[in-house]
Amino acid sequence: MQVSEQIINLIQRGYLLKGTLLPGTRSLSQLLKVHRNTVVAIYDELASQGWVEILPNKGTFVLVPEQRTAKITAPTQQIDQAYTYSKTTGFPFQKALHLASTSQITRASYSINDGKPDLRLHPMHQFSRWFSAAMKRKSLITKWHRIGEHTHSIFEHELCNYLNATRGFRIQPVNIINTRSTEMSLYIVSQLLIKPKDVVLVGQLSNYESNMIFQQTGALIKTVPIDSDGLDVDYIKAHFVKGSIRCLYVCAQRDYPTTRTLSAERRLKLLQLAKDYGFAIIEDDYDYDFQYEGSAMLPMASADANGMVIYLGKLGQSLFPSFQTGFVVAPENLISEAKNYLQLLDKQGDLIQEQMLAELIHEGEISRLIKKNILVYKERCNVLCRTLKKYFGDKITFEIPSGGLALWLQFEPKISLVKLTEETEKLDLFIPKIILYQDKNTCAVRFGFGQLNEEEIEAVVEKLYLGYSRLG
Repeated sequence: MQVSEQIINLIQRGYLLKGTLLPGTRSLSQLLKVHRNTVVAIYDELASQGWVEILPNKGTFVLVPEQRTAKITAPTQQIDQAYTYSKTTGFPFQKALHLASTSQITRASYSINDGKPDLRLHPMHQFSRWFSAAMKRKSLITKWHRIGEHTHSIFEHELCNYLNATRGFRIQPVNIINTRSTEMSLYIVSQLLIKPKDVVLVGQLSNYESNMIFQQTGALIKTVPIDSDGLDVDYIKAHFVKGSIRCLYVCAQRDYPTTRTLSAERRLKLLQLAKDYGFAIIEDDYDYDFQYEGSAMLPMASADANGMVIYLGKLGQSLFPSFQTGFVVAPENLISEAKNYLQLLDKQGDLIQEQMLAELIHEGEISRLIKKNILVYKERCNVLCRTLKKYFGDKITFEIPSGGLALWLQFEPKISLVKLTEETEKLDLFIPKIILYQDKNTCAVRFGFGQLNEEEIEAVVEKLYLGYSRLG
């Protein structure tokens, strides 16, 4: 097969021309130092794929055999290109500069992220049983064959029940659509809502991923100040007029990246303003499940009587990422249109994932996992706060959040965060650029601690302090 593929490559790239007479089986077997039967098998494979024609007593020719006596020839000055793949296209295409990758490569043993869960808490053994049970359901194959039916799945019903019970909704399956991720949810919503040059409002320090999605649609992104009560709604009133705003993106539970919670008073103001001005609210509730103190504030969408809020969430954050699912809650007419977009992006879906998640919701396993992991994350948050105080004292400021998997660390006096990352990299600690926020008014890091256990937190903070100390 290896030799067959190499010969096909030579034919496709024009080094073996149509009609070329290939060596006999004995000659090629001696050249390649393989058995003659192997060469016979090579030519049979090429013939079965239609690349050569084997003529008895004449030889094996590259199709189409127009010049059966042609010798094997190739442009010798380009023979080194026979086994390379082109680095560039032979045609132009549209580039999007704002979609440049934010990923960075590091060899460091320790790293900080923007607030991801710890995959080590994933219930591996239990999960294997759940997944195996879902795979064995006799109804699974039937569901695959009925994928085009306009009926709501058990998963959609279970997800609605779960959200109604935990987030104060009163929704039906017609009000929900599940996607692969929150990012896919936001992409679909932005395709429905935003046209080029539409104004989209975001927090002054906002989520880089959502901003890239909005920029991809051609939106004009305008920022709104954030204070201790979250997004400044009065600022919107003072600086924008009715009909000038297309939509507003907000993380109402905990602002990204500052972790500030939008106050109850401002929630009511924002809902009323959206109705008066006629703009949509995209409410991204990315970490609703991680609430330590008291109860999480109910989403604005649960009190939306005028159809102004599109709610984005995620289910299964205590599971492995491939078994988490994003979802959108919105009025029926928008969900109906969103499903048309989803058919283009992900027609197949994942019935096994849905089957398993439906059973985990129904049996209460999702709720139990969340409660179990919240205790772990709360203790890690407390350890991180104590450790930061121990090393940094009053050189940094932060507020202990009521939930979530990240702290908003502000340095005072201000330092160069880029130089800080360079120093910590030397100490085996990687700090990605996506969690650094620095301008004339801000010098802060969104410190995600969810993936670090207590020993790792101690090591990371110590390295962070050593790097900080080297800045003089």
